[in-house]
Amino acid sequence: MTHDTADTCERCGKSLKLCVCTDAEPFDNKHFVLILQHPQEQDKELGTAGIICSMLKNARLEIALSRPSLTAALKRPADPKKWGVLYLGAQNETPVAAGLYAIGRKGNLLDDTARRLAELEGIILLDGSWSQAKALWWRNPWLLKTQRLLLVPQKRSLYGKLRKEPRKESVSTLEACAQCLDFLGEDPAVSSGLTAAFAEMLEKYKALRSAGK
Repeated sequence: MTHDTADTCERCGKSLKLCVCTDAEPFDNKHFVLILQHPQEQDKELGTAGIICSMLKNARLEIALSRPSLTAALKRPADPKKWGVLYLGAQNETPVAAGLYAIGRKGNLLDDTARRLAELEGIILLDGSWSQAKALWWRNPWLLKTQRLLLVPQKRSLYGKLRKEPRKESVSTLEACAQCLDFLGEDPAVSSGLTAAFAEMLEKYKALRSAGK
């Protein structure tokens, strides 16, 4: 499926046939969401970054392979110590229970996760394939100044067979955002609203694919 700019939603960047934007007021999330998107990811039909930004008041999409600092990415002053970055990487320990965990420099789980999560002002999501996310991680060394986070999802991604994921704990950027905000104590309506919009977009995609459009 392809689409030109005339058939693109200005709010979420999706094809109008896949757009799930509504007239509803965006959620006023307490934790800011910064999405660093790999330049080669932005035209993906199944991408979710635009949906996130259309549904959250406090969110920003930055499309670039690298930025010199968190402040540069946000376009405003920010203390990286109060931000967490979601990155799978290679961890020495894998929690069994679903949740959001603080990870140390060596991939180890930190004992004071609750305290570290409580201090976060925002989260950073790396948007792209596994190899693209890895490139973003290495091209933005300032990410090491933030708190690395590991998400163990509550359930498998709604993508199903539509998109191959490298690990069972891999989910879409939107699902990762929704679950992170949930584990950070945001209003449950934020997570459910994001997830519902994602599910609706996938159904539209499947219908269009079945129709050969």
